[in-house]
Amino acid sequence: MALISKKKKIFPVSNNLMKYLRNHGRQLDIPIKYSDLTRSNNAIPLYDSEDNDTLWETLFFPQDDMKHIYYGLKNIYAILKADGDLSVMEHLYVDRVDACTYGNTYPFRVRIVNQINDNFDYFYIKKADASRIYGLELEHLLSPNRMSYIVNGDTLIEEHIPGIPGDQFIRNYMNDDKLNKIRLAKEFVKFTERCFVRLLGDMHSNNFVIDITPDFEEIHYRIKSIDFDQQSYEGRKAVYMPQYFKQNNPIIELGLELMTPATVKQYQKEERSLIVNRMKASDHSLKELMKAMRKDVISTPENIANLRAELAEHYKHQSFNDCITMGDVVAESLRYLREHN
Repeated sequence: MALISKKKKIFPVSNNLMKYLRNHGRQLDIPIKYSDLTRSNNAIPLYDSEDNDTLWETLFFPQDDMKHIYYGLKNIYAILKADGDLSVMEHLYVDRVDACTYGNTYPFRVRIVNQINDNFDYFYIKKADASRIYGLELEHLLSPNRMSYIVNGDTLIEEHIPGIPGDQFIRNYMNDDKLNKIRLAKEFVKFTERCFVRLLGDMHSNNFVIDITPDFEEIHYRIKSIDFDQQSYEGRKAVYMPQYFKQNNPIIELGLELMTPATVKQYQKEERSLIVNRMKASDHSLKELMKAMRKDVISTPENIANLRAELAEHYKHQSFNDCITMGDVVAESLRYLREHN
């Protein structure tokens, strides 16, 4: 198993990164900041439908604050979903605000309900961390998944990423007769390639969701990252390879059972080609993002030195040893991919 060495610190959003966010419509004024939600005066544990403690707690706010906070939260939802069109707020209400008691940064989750049809949705309010923002943007540019988020000062707003949490999928769906084992195994191979190429770490089953799409003949799976805190921070390459986390073993064992090494290699090549195509399609944005990332401090000198050495050995490509920042390492990984595909 690839262990995370220690708790990662939060890295501030640099001027270069903020300029990128502003240029690409990610930096916007919002009516509620992270600090506003820290003013709760009571909380109760949140239990799931089977009466298990979710390790989230539902917050309560002073009456004077609640009206202002809830109106601001609906406003943020309108910005995320409707480009700020406040008319969508007419039939919405804030059902609850939850806080994660086990998260590194005490994130908040807001549940929004449409009172016409009782449909609900979520979004998250977190402390802005440069690592996480780079991770979100790289996911948006280099994966098949589109990411919606907003940054303002030290506040990060994230849209909910739908899907079945990986640990729940493994627990409840792996023995389903309708499980398309080969398609799931194939998607996991492609997912591991996306993580390793852009150096997204800590992708065990608690940190991704699986989206199931029924087709008229088959069932398709898409694995989506939901935690981007470990974007290019750790110094060991195994942290960026989901196949080394024991939590993922049931899916990995499917691949070992159903796929030959040649088949795995074919799927890896397919995904690398797709990533290169996405790089070309977002060439201007990616170059601008990498320019900011290469100047940024998002890891420690020890982690940078160790990772560049391991990647130089892995790829048999000594140019990794010339990298000075972690952004240089990510840029070199993407450059190597492009030149060899």
